Amino acid sequence: MKIAQLEEDLRHTYQKLTEEEREKLKGARIVLTGAAGFLGYYLTHFLYAYRRELEIQSVLCLDNYLLGMPEWLRDMEPVFRVRKFDVVSDEIADIPEAAGADYVIHMASIASPTFYRKYPIQTVDANVWGLRRLLDYYRERELKGFLFFSSSEIYGDPDPASIPTPEDYRGSVSCTGPRACYDEAKRFGETLCALFAREYELPVGVVRPFNNYGPGIRLNDRRVPADFARSVAEGKDLVILSDGGPSRTFCHIADAAAGYLKALLYGRYDYFNIGIEGPEITVGELAQIYLEKGQELFGYEGKIRYEVSSDRQYLTDNPKRRCPNIDKARSKLGYDPDIRVEEGIGRFLAFIKESQEGELIW
Repeated sequence: MKIAQLEEDLRHTYQKLTEEEREKLKGARIVLTGAAGFLGYYLTHFLYAYRRELEIQSVLCLDNYLLGMPEWLRDMEPVFRVRKFDVVSDEIADIPEAAGADYVIHMASIASPTFYRKYPIQTVDANVWGLRRLLDYYRERELKGFLFFSSSEIYGDPDPASIPTPEDYRGSVSCTGPRACYDEAKRFGETLCALFAREYELPVGVVRPFNNYGPGIRLNDRRVPADFARSVAEGKDLVILSDGGPSRTFCHIADAAAGYLKALLYGRYDYFNIGIEGPEITVGELAQIYLEKGQELFGYEGKIRYEVSSDRQYLTDNPKRRCPNIDKARSKLGYDPDIRVEEGIGRFLAFIKESQEGELIW
């Protein structure tokens, strides 16, 4: 089923790529791990939609389907190769198509705090042992690019003097708290990438996403942008499980994906914040945007309510602020996000409305 809003978003991403970057994808054989997730949804759809323009030779989509096998991924076959694969326990060498890859995109990890606290060991394993196994396999092959998805969570709860947060900020992270399985696994994953780049000259790129949202995020994801979207779609109140004060900048996936692809195609080791500089808004202000956009698109009649989570650790180690400095990505990659949050939420809700009307489940 074609979704006009998704097509518009994918076109936005495509137009952000330079001719030189598009040329680098011609004839490419690409491996994606974590293909069934939020980022996997968007990047897979992008590669599928522009496979002819980019002359992409093949795409191998891998996932262990811990959170379920989506129908949209099945629909990619047989154009794309889709395989159930656990990066921690399965052998990448057993998949013939993997050997000749030009580019590897490693996204295999749970990213929602609710779910990575439910599966903490699996989260560590995917970001450490799964990554290590991929790096070992590809270290002596002729890769053009290997992209590891780290996280802005490696910064923990930055001190105010380090906001907007640059890449050289070393972070303030708990190594034993309820979020440590994710935060520390991403930090160690970055160490592995740096070592393999240094020891084996592997062209590894590392990206640190800052609060992405948009097409592909599951409405039961339990992160705030998904929670609010689900409430609007179902006509329920917008519930905030805090005082509404934590602040973030929110980057639409159509912008962020361009940054990820640019980092993949950069062709040498480096690490980049991928997000948007502003506006930095509170969760309460974000809820107000959803309320207003929901009224426009859905005739939404809900209201904003404040409650306390039944999960005692829900807010433990939750950063008060999150805002990136993206000067490095802008200067080295030409990354230039421009979808502001009000427009982005409107685009996201328009996508959901179209998806509901077409009974699309993702």
